[in-house]
Amino acid sequence: MEKRREDIVMTEGVKKATKCVTPEELAKKAMVLLKSKANPEKAVQAQRYFKEQISSLGLSSVESREIANELYRSVRKSWTIREAIELCEVLLPNKYLEAKGLATLIFLRYERDFDRSLFNVIKKWLARDYCDNWASVDGLCPDSLGPLLERFPDLVPKIMSWTDHPNRWVKRAAAVSFIQLARCGEQLDAVYRIARKLLPVEDDLIEKANGWLLREAGKTDMARLEKFLLKHGRDIPRTTLRYAIERFPEAKRIRILKATKA
Repeated sequence: MEKRREDIVMTEGVKKATKCVTPEELAKKAMVLLKSKANPEKAVQAQRYFKEQISSLGLSSVESREIANELYRSVRKSWTIREAIELCEVLLPNKYLEAKGLATLIFLRYERDFDRSLFNVIKKWLARDYCDNWASVDGLCPDSLGPLLERFPDLVPKIMSWTDHPNRWVKRAAAVSFIQLARCGEQLDAVYRIARKLLPVEDDLIEKANGWLLREAGKTDMARLEKFLLKHGRDIPRTTLRYAIERFPEAKRIRILKATKA
């Protein structure tokens, strides 16, 4: 009987030890799992989607999500948003695309606990180039900053200033953070103000993001989008314009392209 009681105590101790995984420990485990699935051939192919130099392990999005889900299940009963933030502090600066993505996937599982303080935390990550490619920015911002902007509307004017930030990833975040809201027809006044402020920026990644944002805004109000494009057409980069008009009928696309040709 005494031996059985000792076994129970030891088992409970093992369970507690298993639960107390630190962000640093989980990050190490994450890298082991990611590297175990590395595919050098696919890693080379991944570079074709980026103009900037990236480092990739060559995992598919399905493989990355499976690992993220496995790791999240191992800590979900013991971690809070604090540990998820600390995990991002460890993995987002990692050079590998998949490490950044995995940290983001786990972080977003705590969305219900996001508070306004995260606004400046995420800006810091962007400004420090932790998310140094379009995929990492787009993976993080729409589903983190988007809910924050919806939950705390007073943050909307603050993100407007990001359009003037010297860092291209902060600028891109100013646009893509509104993607979900624009798609639902929310905060459209802010969306069009941000789009207008980004028009002079000569950066193809900003031009594409801006076009994407305008296209999403047009899903619930095509007339407003058309009016904006015709009004500012000569100032709109052609890349932005072509993204923005993708949902229009072909005849209208051609007409807008001709009407806005410099």
